Amino acid sequence: MKAVILKGFGGVEMLVVGEVKKPEPGKGQVLVKVMATSINRADLLQREGKYPPPPGDSEILGLEVAGEIEKVGPGVIGWDKGERVMSLVGGGGYAEYAVAETSHLMRIPHIMSYTEAACVCEAYITAFLNIFMIGGLVDGNTVIIHGGGGGVNTAGIQLCKVLMPNVRVIVTASPKKMERVSDLGADLAINYHETPDFSGIVNAFTEKKGVDVILDHVGANYLAPNMASLGYGGRLVIIGVISGSKAELNLASLMVMRQRIIGSVLRSRPVQDKGEIVAEFARTVLPKFADRTIVPVIDRVLPIDQIADAHRIMKECRHFGKIVLRIAVS
Repeated sequence: MKAVILKGFGGVEMLVVGEVKKPEPGKGQVLVKVMATSINRADLLQREGKYPPPPGDSEILGLEVAGEIEKVGPGVIGWDKGERVMSLVGGGGYAEYAVAETSHLMRIPHIMSYTEAACVCEAYITAFLNIFMIGGLVDGNTVIIHGGGGGVNTAGIQLCKVLMPNVRVIVTASPKKMERVSDLGADLAINYHETPDFSGIVNAFTEKKGVDVILDHVGANYLAPNMASLGYGGRLVIIGVISGSKAELNLASLMVMRQRIIGSVLRSRPVQDKGEIVAEFARTVLPKFADRTIVPVIDRVLPIDQIADAHRIMKECRHFGKIVLRIAVS
């Protein structure tokens, strides 16, 4: 089968399209004929040798797939060949065929295309898990979502506005993306180029109450302004450390304010844990895609042969929403 192969760790020149052996589904798994996948920042880290796949998962890049079931593995009940599905995968998305756990599958709503479905699993489930299930956001709260142009962040804005209409959403974004995050539903957009310490603006906006939840993938450089922006009992959920992993923390203030800092990853969670998360997402959010209340934000769709361009675009932050990789046409 055709797949994106890593010649070694490094830049985009390490990405080549070649032929590899088609995988076989094991117990409780299916083989998916992949129509589309999407690019995630974790893929760039894996390409650079900084984010290996969990043991037992494919070393091929790609954390989500949308396509058709090609074959069911031993013991699989309730899923049939030819069904349109989307799924999280621990690896293997950049290929014509990928193995997926049945507990991680969701049926694609009839109205959704494969390119739209390829945007859902990693970005929307990550946002849902960390803002709502872990962050505990409730209606009437205020949330900060950092880096408003990425897939997880645009998904987070949409989920907040659809699931909890009275939530106030603050987004940090680059100057070129501020208007677009506002159009998507952000109540306040902050230019992080001009205001790296955003806490003053946040506290003015919240009348010094601070925010309830922060979703952060920046890490070290944002720890101080994040903590200064959190209100009493606020939760900082860290899902990335692109600016570094070490920073000073005022523990006394953390204690007095009863704040919490929570680290979170999705990819390396046990199969059962991810299955429970997918089930809750399917129950709560999937109907919103089916009735078009939520429509994935797609920046562009590129063929598999342009994988290097797709990685460059993400690396340079030239995208707004998801970059989709078209694997097959159906």
